[in-house]
Amino acid sequence: MGLGDRVKVLLYVLVFSIGASAQYNIDRVITAGRAALYYEDYVLSIQYFNQVISAKPYLYEPWFFRGAAKFYLDDFSGAESDCAQALTLNPYVPGIYELRGLCRIRQKNFEGAISDYDQSIRFDPQSQGLWYNRVLCRIENKDYKAAHLDLDSMMTRWQEYAKAYQLKAEVLLREKDTLRAADFLDKALKIDPYDGEAWAVRAVISCSRKQWKDADKQFSEAIHLHPNRTSFYINRALVRYNTNNLRGAMADYDKAIDLDPENFLAHYNRGQLRIQVGDDNRAINDFDFILKHEPDNIMALYNRALLLDRTGDPRSAIRDYTAVINRFPNFWAGLAQRAQCYRKLGMKAQADQDEYRIVKAQMNKHLGIQNRWSKSKQKEVRKLSDIDMDKYNQLVEADEQKVEHEYESAYRGKVQNRKVDDQYMPLLTLSFFARLTTAEQRPTNISLFDSDIETFNKGRQRPIYMHFGTSQLEQKDFLSINNLINSLSDRIQNLKTVEEGRAQIFDRAILYASLQNLDAAISDLTVYINVDSTNVLAFWQRAICQAMINEFNESQGVDTQIKNARAIDDLSHACRLSPKNPHILYDRAYIYATMKEYSSAIVDYTAAIQLNPNFAEAYFNRGLTRIFAGNTAEGIIDLSKAGELGIYDAYSIMKRYREK
Repeated sequence: MGLGDRVKVLLYVLVFSIGASAQYNIDRVITAGRAALYYEDYVLSIQYFNQVISAKPYLYEPWFFRGAAKFYLDDFSGAESDCAQALTLNPYVPGIYELRGLCRIRQKNFEGAISDYDQSIRFDPQSQGLWYNRVLCRIENKDYKAAHLDLDSMMTRWQEYAKAYQLKAEVLLREKDTLRAADFLDKALKIDPYDGEAWAVRAVISCSRKQWKDADKQFSEAIHLHPNRTSFYINRALVRYNTNNLRGAMADYDKAIDLDPENFLAHYNRGQLRIQVGDDNRAINDFDFILKHEPDNIMALYNRALLLDRTGDPRSAIRDYTAVINRFPNFWAGLAQRAQCYRKLGMKAQADQDEYRIVKAQMNKHLGIQNRWSKSKQKEVRKLSDIDMDKYNQLVEADEQKVEHEYESAYRGKVQNRKVDDQYMPLLTLSFFARLTTAEQRPTNISLFDSDIETFNKGRQRPIYMHFGTSQLEQKDFLSINNLINSLSDRIQNLKTVEEGRAQIFDRAILYASLQNLDAAISDLTVYINVDSTNVLAFWQRAICQAMINEFNESQGVDTQIKNARAIDDLSHACRLSPKNPHILYDRAYIYATMKEYSSAIVDYTAAIQLNPNFAEAYFNRGLTRIFAGNTAEGIIDLSKAGELGIYDAYSIMKRYREK
């Protein structure tokens, strides 16, 4: 047995160790790289595809997939370069043109993107998303004639495609034809009342007609559907300002700044609103922010000077007045204000000099009358590029009202080649990483604790941690884990029996899973379980790895029914070993739910909630499962509880299904 086990362990080392040998299996490495890409471990996936490109640079796939990973890391020029190389090797894959088109869009190369979409549409003329993106590029290029031609074709081909009507309205709006634009938008919203961008464009039309109450309602609908769009809050704030709803406008600017702390318009206009309500000190803070980023912003300087003067800091006010007067020597109101500050400080000579300049100007009839802030003027709004000192006290709007669009693409969010609006909270997974990931959206007031993991960790130098989703690795993490795997493999190779090395085999399985080398992790865990069939975490982790590789394979069109059953079996065994562990029940419920076995999933989620009444993710997933199973009323109750426990996305889903 000893010699046979040692040979078996050696085989595992030779087959699954990454980087220890140049004779790795290319297909296995590509699969691991694609799995890493699917689970958003972009740096890790690049490392895998680098290995393949180094060994076989004539394969187009690793260039393409590495380009996708770079795209998600915002390296658009690098991604474009990889796509170009992939197309050199294989010019007949439409997805590569699509990805390169998106890279070019991010770099404002709309002509190049249009060329790529021409190729993609030639391969796949029935793809609505490709036509949609090409129209957006034409709009960015202000080629409205070509945009109209594309949109007419789209509306003929897909009469129920709401986005085509929406874009038609936007082009007409840019051509100042608001009447026809409103008609097309009404058609779009009749087909799809859940399109936030369409509501935003409709609100812009209402603004152009000064129909402020309608615009408020329409922007509110857009915000409900896209609660993280900064521009929607800024635009609604201007609408509310025009209806004297200053409290609502202030709340919108606060929210816009929460979403985008560097937003100029939000800070500037909030400062102006704070002046109106007498909150001078906090208004100074907003103008401080603007001037920190734009030290020469004359409008902000003058407003801050007035505020500093009013709040008892004449020296600082003189500094700002002087900066303004240096730019506008004939700005008499500024000279008068500075003269007053000089007198407050007892600087009579300087005050006299400023006042003499004003009197001399009056005598020469060169005085420009400074309008006071009258009631009629309070509702005026200047354009961002309008530098007119008479308009210092007006709110600012963008020079051109633009609606943000999301380009249609498989390359958005997770790389799973599918678009899902309502997604389950992810699997609970095990790793050696203590840090939280961007994928993990656990309510901050509730910590993750698992008694089985705590028991297992006692006396261990390297503890196990539990996360929702997977840990996203950096390059240094990849190298560190790789070195650990090689070190463990060397130790395992020198052991006489598998039983002696079971701890190392378990650790290596966890490390393999962190590198998305899921097949290798499953193999190590199988060896471990053959030696120790009492370890709850071993069955749990093997099920997690199997479920993850199944989810990836399903995205590629592979039937995984049998392998899903394997994962369920492992979790069922883990449940028998630890019947009071809510997290294992949660993971089994997740797999049942993805298999559309809703009744079994609901039973497990319910059991998990009974064991942990504050299990927010279980409420959220049970809510979605009940809705998918046709029980919308109970599903909404669960989503409400999930929202109460901190998963705030539940509220928008609730409202959508309640309205349906």
